[in-house]
Amino acid sequence: MPDVNQLADLPLLPRDADGPVFAEPWQAQAFAVVVELMEAGTLTRQEWAELLSAVLKEAEDRGETDTGERYYDHWLTALERLVVAKNLARWEDLSQESKSIREHDHHRREQQLEGGREQE
Repeated sequence: MPDVNQLADLPLLPRDADGPVFAEPWQAQAFAVVVELMEAGTLTRQEWAELLSAVLKEAEDRGETDTGERYYDHWLTALERLVVAKNLARWEDLSQESKSIREHDHHRREQQLEGGREQE
């Protein structure tokens, strides 16, 4: 099994003294998917570093200065490309899921803030 703790060594990864930090729940979920893919042997740390670096370079080439605020947007872009390249999902499926998430995001946030309880 790969040492997934090495992910903490990735450059620009938002972190504090305890490890990676996430501003939104989806960021932690995207991070966890990459960890899971590594643990399953579907992805190596080297593959991930190369793919994420390429996405970050593309953003830089477009003139985006990464202050860390969009890091997980780039992480998600790299993850989407990875799962399509490895035939784990299709672009169409990802697009539909993304649409569903955007449509239900407000409700999901309310549930997260309420600790997952349904509002009465």
